[in-house]
This record gives sequence, structure tokens and C-alpha cells, in this order.
Amino acid sequence: MRGGKALLSFGGEEEREGEELFKIKKPSFNEVTFRIQKKDSVLPAQTETEESKKICQSEPGTGKTKGTCEEEEEKEDESYSSLSEDDNSSDSENESSSPQRRKDLPPGSIPSAASIDAARRKRHLARTRANYLPLDVSKSHQVSQRRENSDLESEDESDMKNLDFVPKMRTLRQRMTEHMVPVGDESSEDEAQMKWEEQQIKKAVKLSQETYDGVSVHKSRPAKPKFDPSVSLPPVNLEIVKKRLTERITSLQDVHRAHQREYEKYMEDIESSKMTVQELEKSSDAAMNYKFYRAMKIYVENLINCLNEKLKDINDVELAVHVLLQQRARRVLERRQDELKNESAYIQHLTSGNDKPTNGGLEGDEKTQLWEMCEHRRTRRRQARECSGEADHHEGMSSDDELTPTEATEFQKSKDNVLEDSRKIFEDVHADFCDIRKILLKFQEWKEKFPDSYCDAYISFCLPKLLNPLIRVQLINWNPLETCTELEEMPWFRTIEEFSDAKNVSESKRDDDPDQEVLPRVIGKTILPKITAFVENMWDPLSTSQTKNLVQLCRNIFEKKALSKSDCSRGKEDLVNMVVLRMKKSVEEDVFIPLYPKSAVEDKSSPCSKFQERRFWSAVKLLSNVLLWDGIVQEDTVRDLGLSKLLNRYLLLNLLNTPPGLDNIEKCKKVVACLPERWLQDLKSGSTLPELRNFCQHLLQCARALLKNNHSNETKEVLLLLVKVKALHIVEDFIEKHKLEHLESIIGK
Repeated sequence: MRGGKALLSFGGEEEREGEELFKIKKPSFNEVTFRIQKKDSVLPAQTETEESKKICQSEPGTGKTKGTCEEEEEKEDESYSSLSEDDNSSDSENESSSPQRRKDLPPGSIPSAASIDAARRKRHLARTRANYLPLDVSKSHQVSQRRENSDLESEDESDMKNLDFVPKMRTLRQRMTEHMVPVGDESSEDEAQMKWEEQQIKKAVKLSQETYDGVSVHKSRPAKPKFDPSVSLPPVNLEIVKKRLTERITSLQDVHRAHQREYEKYMEDIESSKMTVQELEKSSDAAMNYKFYRAMKIYVENLINCLNEKLKDINDVELAVHVLLQQRARRVLERRQDELKNESAYIQHLTSGNDKPTNGGLEGDEKTQLWEMCEHRRTRRRQARECSGEADHHEGMSSDDELTPTEATEFQKSKDNVLEDSRKIFEDVHADFCDIRKILLKFQEWKEKFPDSYCDAYISFCLPKLLNPLIRVQLINWNPLETCTELEEMPWFRTIEEFSDAKNVSESKRDDDPDQEVLPRVIGKTILPKITAFVENMWDPLSTSQTKNLVQLCRNIFEKKALSKSDCSRGKEDLVNMVVLRMKKSVEEDVFIPLYPKSAVEDKSSPCSKFQERRFWSAVKLLSNVLLWDGIVQEDTVRDLGLSKLLNRYLLLNLLNTPPGLDNIEKCKKVVACLPERWLQDLKSGSTLPELRNFCQHLLQCARALLKNNHSNETKEVLLLLVKVKALHIVEDFIEKHKLEHLESIIGK
């Protein structure tokens, strides 16, 4: 016994080398292991199995089927497997093969070799007679001899192959003979056949009955517990019953209320659905709706295609007008800068006393010609001012942007040609696709009939971009620098305003009407970019008329119109940044105030004095134009450009070199007049702006000099200027120091 499996052998270790393991697997999951010699012989059990298969196939007359044979074989295999599990295989062999020897041998004794040999020969003869039926009689002796020799040569192997695991096991022929009768007796054969069939039927019925009983028992449900009267129940009284009934009634009432609410909700839904159905039945006109939407779709597609087709022409015409205006502005600016350089060189030549200009200035006829042209323009402007009665004017405050007659004629001719081209853009277009009023009427009809779909399509966001080309065509001849035409007076503005304030919209939708934002978006997307282009390319900060028109237009847009913050914040920011950039450039390039010796400027009629005065008043004009942007541009930026750079860096130097007197007072008055009143109203504690402290010190010095020279009226005027700039501490100290109690009234105490 090794590891729970039995190896049956009477041979030595040297006889096991050419052997292999042979395993037979059985349905009972038991295994019987044998050691057999390779391809030497066949086990008796295998021989019996093959013979049984042959007999079952060759003898159909016996009445047994193949399945019966297989069942018998399985029974035999089970007997073999059960016997293989025996602890002592040798005892089983002795019991099955020789009962007489089992009687002779005492228990626990080992038989001798002679007895084993005799038992083997006896077993061999019995097996040969019972199981082996030779087909060829001539060879039977040879077969018997071969088997005998094989048994003698390998004693242990033959014992291993001829072991019988079932005691008194009968051969297949013997078992079949018990159920069979002689072939010749037909009646006995029929009787055996019937008997066999009855046995098979009984077996099948018994097997099916056992299977059905097992399944039914397995599937049967557990029996309900029976009431045991011996178990005691809890005591029940009236209060417990009443409490339980009350709880039950309460739960039922809650369920009833929930069902009632659900029922009411369903009834409301039913009523609402009925009303909706009635409204839809009254107002549903699918054919008309489809017809309208299809017509609107075709109209919008045609409108967009038309505008896309004309957009190139619109851009070309607009660009042509801008190029003309830009060329004129650049020509005026270049001429002014050239004249400033030439006049400065000429004055420098006169003050130096040389016969020729030192810095390569103009000579001869060219110098005389430019000088005469500049003087001619000044004379013409002076005569125009005298005719208009304008007295408060000084040389140098004019913009000097006049064109020569030839240049003016050429400019106007080119402009007329461009305007003629602009009028031809929509000549071949129907009014429904180029008239803003008719276009807006189409969308207004959509809004009146189907307001929900109108809002869902975001038409109010699309209209500004859709109307942009048409508005630009109407603004081809618009120049915000030359004319102060209000936007409200333009046809497109009035049309869009009427569309945004349509009275036929129901009051419930007036609060959140998206069309109210159409006009602000048009201004933010179309007007502000156009104004920014004018500021960048054509605006002259030295021109008071252009600056006033531009400031008025911007105030009108930013303050009076409720602009959309999201659409106009970017446009407004770009415009303000461009205004600041142009003013900085003008301060750096256009301001020039020369300083000459007192001897050269004492004579007011001298060229040096006149040139210096013109440059001073030109800087004062630029200061006034810069300070006009207060309220539009950030205050810090305006104060830095106007006060820190222009006043303290340029104007104050000239004022300090001007002797105290009426001329100096006049200049100071003009500077104070440029200051915005809002800056001075918010000042408290008797101190002026930080940027005006140097200017106030200059006024104080002028007041002392005038008082010293007994010019009381002039002194009072200077003190009034100090009061205007809120330098009250300076005035109080001056009055107290010089005992001027009669001037305390000017302080306002």
C-alpha cells in the first residue's frame, strides 16, 4: 500500500522497468491502478468486455439489447472498483481462486512457492477451459503453450493479470446461459423474451417512481406552522383595540387625503389640457404659419445675399472717403510743422544778426514765398474775425487749416465722385432689401405674429449686424469733426428708435423687450468704430472747432443715450484710448514756445515778440481743447496732460518771463478760464489743486509787484484769480500782511 493506492505484484523491482500505469475511471470516482507489461497480453477483464460486446452484437436472438450489455458491464466495473479498495489484495485473490486452500492455510501464514505454482497452473487450466474458445483448432496447442511459457517466464506479471477481484465470479457465458434457453425451443424463447421485457418494465417504472418521489420531496414547500393552543397570547383590552383602530383610521385618512390631492391635481391637468386644446384649435393654422415662416426664410436669405454682394462696394466707397479726409488732414499738419520750423529758423537768423540762416534755412524767393503765404492766411482770418465781431482772440489761436483754392477744388471734386458712387450702390436693389424702415417692418410683423419664435431666434442680436452696411452707406458723407449734426436727426436713427419703442407690444412684454437694445448695439457696433477712425486719422487736437464737435458728439452718446454695457464698453474704451493717444502726440509735437532775451521781446511789434506770442496762445488753445475732455476721459489723465505737462512745463515758463502787467494778467485769466469748474468746486480747506501750486505762486508774485507799483485794480484782479482757483489761504495771508481789509469781501466771508 503506497499513498492509499494498492500495487499488486509478486515480482521484484527489476521486473517493473518496462511497465506503465493503466487507470480505469469509474462513475463512482474511484480509480484502480495496475502495472502491466507493454503490449504483451490483454487483461482477462478486457477480454471479457470485448467478448461481451461481440456476443451482444452477434446474438440478437437472445432478447437483450446493447444497453443491457452496457449495464451489465458497468455492474462488473463497479464490482472491480469495490474490490480494488480492499486493504489486502492477496487475501482477495486467494479467496476468489481457491476456497480449499483458504481452509488448509492457517490465518496469517504465507503459502510456499510450490503451492503458489500449483495454484497458478490450476487457475490457468480453468481459465483456458472456461473462457477461451479457439477459432482455429490447429493453433490452440500453440496458444496454450505460449501462454504457459509466458506464465512461467513472468510469474508475477501473470499473477497480476489473472487476479480475480470478485469472489466466485462467473463468466459472461455462464451469466448469459442462465437467462437463455436452447435455441431450438421457440416457445421457451418467446416466454423468456416476455419475461425479460416484464423485468425491464418493472425496473423502469421503479426508477421513474423513485426519481419523481425525490424531486417532489425536494420541491415541496415547508408546511405551515400549526396553531398551538398551548401558547399563551398577550392580554387584549379595550384601550389597545381602540388605539389600534384609531391608528388604522388615521393611516387610512392620510392615504385618502393623498389620493384626494392627486385626484385634484389630475383634474386640474385635465382642465388645463382642455383649455390648451381649445386654444390650439382656435389659433392653429399650420398652413398659414408654414407659409409665413417660409416666406420669411426666403426674404432673410435674399437680404443676406444682397448685403454680402454689396458689402465690397460699400467698403470701397467708405475707404475712398476716409482716404480723402486723411490726406487733407495730413497735408495741413505737415504744412503747419514745416512753417513752424521755417519761421523758427528765420527768427533765429534775425536774432543772431547773420546775413544767412545758420541752420540751413530757406533763402531767397522760396523763403519769401512761404512767408507771404502764411501772412496772407493770417490776414484773411483776421478780416473774417473783424467782420464777425469776435474781439476775444489772439494771434496763434487759429487752427490754420485752410486749404488753397486749388486744393479745396480738387478735394471737393474727388469727394463728389465718391458720393456719386455711393448713391449707385443700391440702384439695382428693391426697396425691401435696402430700405431700413421696410426691413424693420418685416421683422416687426414677425414679432407681432409669433413673439416666442422671434425671441428664440435672437433677432434683436442679429439686427445691428444686419443693418450695419445700410447705416454705413448713409454715413458716407458724415464727418463728425466738421459738423455737429445730432444722431437723432438722422433717418436711420429715427427708424430704429421707432422700431425699438413700438407701441403694439403688449405691456407684459415691455419690461424685457430685447428690441430696446437694438439702437444701443447699433451705436456700439457701427457709430463708435467710425468715430474712432476719425479720431485716429483726421482729428487735429489744435483745432478748437473739431474738438468741440467731437466732445459734444461723445457726450451725447455716452450721457444721453442708454448704451448697452456689454456692446459699447469695448467701443467706448477704444475711442477714449485713441483720444488720449492723439492728445499726447499733439503735446509732444505741436507745442513749441521759444525763449528770447528781454531786449528782443520788449518791442511788441518785433518778429521775435510776435512769434513768441503766437506760440504761447497756440499752447493755451491746446490746453483748452485738452480740458474739454473732462468727464469723458479719466480725470487723472486730463489733469496730467493739461496741468502737469502743458501748464507747468511750457506755459508757466513764458508767464515767469513776462513782466507783471496787463499782458501777464490777460494770459493768467485765459489759463484760469480753461480750468473745469468741477475740479474747483470739490476743493475744501482753502487749498488749490496740487498741479496749480506753482501757478498760484506766480500769481502771488504778480500781486506783490503790482501792489508795490501802486496798481491796486490790477492787484485786485490777480487776487480774484487766486480766489477762483481756491487758493484762499494765500489770499488771506496776503490781505492780512499788507493790511488790505477792504479786499476781504472778495474771499466771500
